[in-house]
Amino acid sequence: MDLPTLPTQTNMDNTTATLDNQEEHSDIESESGTQTIDPNAIILAEALTDKAISWQIHNCKIIKKTVTQDLPLPFLYHYDSLDNAIKQTHPLTPELLIQFNTPMSAHEAAKLIGIDEELLTSPWHVKIIGSLVVFSEALQLAVRLHWTNTGKETQQVYTKDAADAIIAAFKDWQFFGRVDVLYKNNKQILISIDEQDSNTQALPVESLLTIDASGDYQQLLATHALAAIVKLEADKADLPWFDKAILERIE
Repeated sequence: MDLPTLPTQTNMDNTTATLDNQEEHSDIESESGTQTIDPNAIILAEALTDKAISWQIHNCKIIKKTVTQDLPLPFLYHYDSLDNAIKQTHPLTPELLIQFNTPMSAHEAAKLIGIDEELLTSPWHVKIIGSLVVFSEALQLAVRLHWTNTGKETQQVYTKDAADAIIAAFKDWQFFGRVDVLYKNNKQILISIDEQDSNTQALPVESLLTIDASGDYQQLLATHALAAIVKLEADKADLPWFDKAILERIE
């Protein structure tokens, strides 16, 4: 596995002042079916978005990459790319309207409209999927995340070249998909909460997930992965190390 092996570390800096030597912990389950959060516990989503923690990025890589002008588009995309002057001389007819959602190449669209293909602007289709590991040596915590420029099949970008298309496509990149956690600190409990708007220490039992210390990555349940991603997306503008690592990787 090409992920970091985190060293065992007992000296904690100011960013991890919450760590202690407590070896025993308990989540108190009441008769009402709720649990009380251990005040010394690390809450995964909050830790990931804590700017005071010295997070580092490791192994930011591209998993899948599509950057092409050759994919078909619905006819309406081709027509909308025309200059207004050309649209006036070649207005939409009932025959053209019928084809609005029909996928086709720029060549086919130009033939249908009755114009030279060079008058159409073909967009770049961009879809890049990647992963990265963010980790804190002090917390003995690493989290593997996945990122992409779009949740759609591809994102259409109108630029002159591929490099500019990629840069434009990643102005609004996003985290998505599975989240894997590697936690090696057996001195402090790590938990995940799948209710991001909760303002109480007492939560339903099913909302809390204890992540045990382990030498292997553990995949979060879907609801907890989503909770972590929602929190990351909400605070992403204040976490520049993610943006920096991804943009450096795609350029």
